Amino acid sequence: MFRFAYNAMMFVPNQCSALAHNVLTAFVQIWANKVRSLLTVLGIIIAVTSIIVVVSFVQGFGEYVTNFLRGLGTNLMVVWPESVRGPRGERIRQAYMRPEDVLAVNEFAPAVRRTTPIVWTRAAVEFGRQRLDGVEIVGSSEAFQPIRNFYCEGGRFFGALDVEAATQVCVIGQETLRKLEADSSIVGDYVHLDGQRFKVIGTLEKKGSFMGENQDDQILIPWTTAVKMYPMFRDYIVFYAEAIEEGKIAEAEAQIVRILRQRHGLRPDEMNDFGIFKQDQILQEFGTIRLYATSVLAGIVSISLLVGGIGIMNVMLVSVTERTREIGLRKSVGARRRDILLQFLTEAVVLSTLGGAIGIGLGYGVGALASLHPSMVPVEVPLWSIALALGFSAGVGVFFGIVPAFKAAILHPIDALRHE
Repeated sequence: MFRFAYNAMMFVPNQCSALAHNVLTAFVQIWANKVRSLLTVLGIIIAVTSIIVVVSFVQGFGEYVTNFLRGLGTNLMVVWPESVRGPRGERIRQAYMRPEDVLAVNEFAPAVRRTTPIVWTRAAVEFGRQRLDGVEIVGSSEAFQPIRNFYCEGGRFFGALDVEAATQVCVIGQETLRKLEADSSIVGDYVHLDGQRFKVIGTLEKKGSFMGENQDDQILIPWTTAVKMYPMFRDYIVFYAEAIEEGKIAEAEAQIVRILRQRHGLRPDEMNDFGIFKQDQILQEFGTIRLYATSVLAGIVSISLLVGGIGIMNVMLVSVTERTREIGLRKSVGARRRDILLQFLTEAVVLSTLGGAIGIGLGYGVGALASLHPSMVPVEVPLWSIALALGFSAGVGVFFGIVPAFKAAILHPIDALRHE
């Protein structure tokens, strides 16, 4: 097929551009030496396949983690009391954070949608014959549920009336439920937290682990109940604040700082006696890590492109030697050096680009097969990685094809025609 097209173009040179003629000539040569061409571009195929697979897997896992972090709420801020210390680390002033501070932020910070006080502690949990020591107890308000996306699988979450009345009710995570050897039928039953009797009104949906912390191994109770049980926490409350939208985080943070500084009587020259952590900081840091990981891994894998390029240069040098008489014949009928140079350079680029295209197809195939595994995250191949792989493979063809092409271009026609 390629030979027929090539012969047809030889008779109608005015109807085709020089570049199209060279590209077709390159395909004729590749088709005429199929096995050698395949072995030549094998390095390029392996390199491009590796780049596509590495980039797609990193991007897939990155997108999974990013979506997970967004599910935790990127407009979430955590505020806690932080003692003011001097230049030598000595504590100058003891910090505090009271429920009234949280109420003030909730009332006077328009960029904040909702807040919830948080009381963290650990307690012994008893249910039937089972006893667990050191279980994480989280005291919060009803706003904890929408702020952290903690919803109930069975039963219900405690409401505003439970918080106001400081009722002894609780919601249990799935891991704690498993350790207690119980299931969703526990709703309506009672457990004991540090000897206090609590009614189980709900069980949480499974959330999984985050940054090494099992989010399913905890029990949630109203924060007012927690403060009643553990009065020492009343002046050292942590609270969550949710901005009305992701773009208002900076404004919400400024309003929180202003309100708390006024309530704590801090002068302009005094440091904050509280700290603020924004959830989107994790997302930004992870985005940076993800970019570095993609770049480094893709760069390491791209080294194999050099091996493929050396193979192309070697075969093209052999091709120049084999076609010396053809080069001499073309020069004798008027072909210029740049025509010969362009011809062999085009062949090298077509060869490497073809290998890159095959590598992209194989990369897609590996990603598709990996995605079939039930525990595998969705694997995506970004368009920029395809363009990068094709660009690199074509660049390798230019870089390693220039020497053989130049060698062919400078051959003297008489010497070339005499070549055996």
